[in-house]
Amino acid sequence: MKPISELLKQRNSVLYQIAPTVSVFDALLTLAKLEVGALLVMQDGKLQGVVSERDYTRKVALQGRNSKETTVAEIMTREVITVEPRVGTRACMTLMSQKKIRHLPVLEDGKVLGMISIRDIMDDIISDSEKTISQLTNYINS
Repeated sequence: MKPISELLKQRNSVLYQIAPTVSVFDALLTLAKLEVGALLVMQDGKLQGVVSERDYTRKVALQGRNSKETTVAEIMTREVITVEPRVGTRACMTLMSQKKIRHLPVLEDGKVLGMISIRDIMDDIISDSEKTISQLTNYINS
């Protein structure tokens, strides 16, 4: 399997991020607008955490909190599991499965390069499988 850096190259290089002081309501608007399930929480260029739809569901909706009065800092996941760009996609998939997470920030020397989702990895695996099937079919038919 290829390194995660290859997946990042194939994607939009924009870092979807939000400040920890933003309201959860505004974070939800951003998630919906960008059509993503999680955002990097950044302050002064440093990763502070990740906020996801899951954080909202468990820490706001189910607790009866008000999303307009609650800040991202109050609900974000602070202890973020990260990987370096040289880590392979299969290793990332295993890590995400073991830790039950759907989003994985990619850092190099403390700098955030991007974030991959389980969907990114699944799409890559499907693409690789389709290529392998095509190559085997061509080999058999030639």
